[in-house]
Amino acid sequence: MSIDPGLRAFWDQQQRQMTQNIRRYGVHLTYVSEEEGGCACCEAGVPAGPDVVAEIVAATDGDPSSLPERLSVPLCYTTGLFGVGHPELVVVGLSALPSMVLLNQVARRVFHDGQDVMAGEQLELEGLKVFVEELPDPWMTTFETFHYYDRPPCSALPTLQLTWADPQGRYPWDEGHVPVPWPQPRPGGYRA
Repeated sequence: MSIDPGLRAFWDQQQRQMTQNIRRYGVHLTYVSEEEGGCACCEAGVPAGPDVVAEIVAATDGDPSSLPERLSVPLCYTTGLFGVGHPELVVVGLSALPSMVLLNQVARRVFHDGQDVMAGEQLELEGLKVFVEELPDPWMTTFETFHYYDRPPCSALPTLQLTWADPQGRYPWDEGHVPVPWPQPRPGGYRA
């Protein structure tokens, strides 16, 4: 099968950009959303101070009945952690900036603090509670990561989902959880 030279050039350029982000920031972030035009690369160097984490909490604070009907739930994921022996990370149900901030904060723990993040762990990120869960079948959502590492579909590439709590500290499985701005599907219950 022959691949169009223009498409091959695009893939090569995309691969170079991902490598540059991984070298500079430790990770490359990919944000996927129907509402924001499909797949976009996120700036991995976004500062992650208390003001930005407060934005995540504020983004989840509201009345879900006032939101427009959503066609799909956005997700954002890392590429680069697997290269240093750590599972990749996914966050679901947040807009681009809060997704980037959350993933950057956890990636910093891995790269700068030398901490491994493990399934079953609960993290506290400046007022935001996050529960770490194993993501089954990550090849169904993290296409760019699988392409970057040249992994075939259905192969193993450890990936963790960061499930965030609402402003009252309730997770999606807790009674009274407010799924704002988007609901968070359970790991393995969605695909890109």
